[in-house]
Amino acid sequence: MSDLNRREKLKLEKFFEMGGGYVLDFSNRTLSDFVFETLNLEFYSDSYADFGDSKANRIRAIWQKESNYKVGKLISEMLDYWKDKKVMSYVEITQPEQNLFNECQKIAQRLLTDTVVEEIDVIREVPDDKDFSLLAKSIRESIDKNEPEAALDRLHTYVMKFIRQLCENHNIEIKKDESLNAIFGKYVKFIVSQDKIESKMTERILKYSIHVIEAFNDIRNNKSFAHDNPILNYSESVLIFNNVTNSIKFIESVEKTLEQENKIKETESADWEDLPF
Repeated sequence: MSDLNRREKLKLEKFFEMGGGYVLDFSNRTLSDFVFETLNLEFYSDSYADFGDSKANRIRAIWQKESNYKVGKLISEMLDYWKDKKVMSYVEITQPEQNLFNECQKIAQRLLTDTVVEEIDVIREVPDDKDFSLLAKSIRESIDKNEPEAALDRLHTYVMKFIRQLCENHNIEIKKDESLNAIFGKYVKFIVSQDKIESKMTERILKYSIHVIEAFNDIRNNKSFAHDNPILNYSESVLIFNNVTNSIKFIESVEKTLEQENKIKETESADWEDLPF
C-alpha cells in the first residue's frame, strides 16, 4: 500500500476535482481505460470498491492498496493528462493551478523514487562483461518499474554468475552442472576456512542461506518467467530480492577484506624480493 498522508491526499483530491465523486473530465470508460493503460489494473474490479463505486472512491482505493511506485505513476500520468488538455484547448493555466500542480508533482516524484529493494545498487554492471552488464541492467529496470516478480529468473542467473566468478577468483573447484546452492555452499565453506567470519551467528546465517538458495532454484524453475509458469506474487518477490541483495552486499564486504589482505601480502613479498641478500 502507498504511504500517502492526509495532507497529500487533500491536495490531490482538490487538483483532480474529486469532491463530487468525479475525477477531472474522465467518464467511467475513459478512466477505466486510462488506469489499465497506465498500470495494467482493472479499475472496475471488486478490489477497488471498498469505499464505494464512484470514480473518485475507486481512485482512493488504488491509493490505499497499491504500492508507492504504482500510485506515483498513476498520479504523474494524470497530471500530464491534465496539462496536455489545457495546452490542446489553449486554456491558460492560472498561477494557483500551477502552484497546486507543482505540489502534486512533488508528491508523485516522492512516490516514484521509493525503492522496494533496499540494496538494489549491488546489482551492478561489469565493464568487461557485456552479458553480465546487460543482465544487471535488465534486473534494475524491472525494479525501477516496481516489477520484482518479473525479474526473478534473471536474478537467479545473476547470482549464479556472481558466485561462479567468485569461486573462480579463489580457485574453488566447481563443476559446470552444479546447482546454485552447491556452488554457494562451497564459497561459504571457503570464507569460513579463511577466518573471515567473526561470529557463530553469522556463520549459521550463511549456512542457512545455502538452504534458502536451494529454494531459489525451485522459484526460478516453477514460479518465474524462466518457463511457462504462474508467477510468484509481488510481496514474496520483494522479500526474495531483499534477502538476495543483502547477502550479496555482505559477500562484497568480505571480498573487499580479502582483496586488501592480498594486496598487503603482495607488497610484503615484493619488499622481501628487493632486499640485498
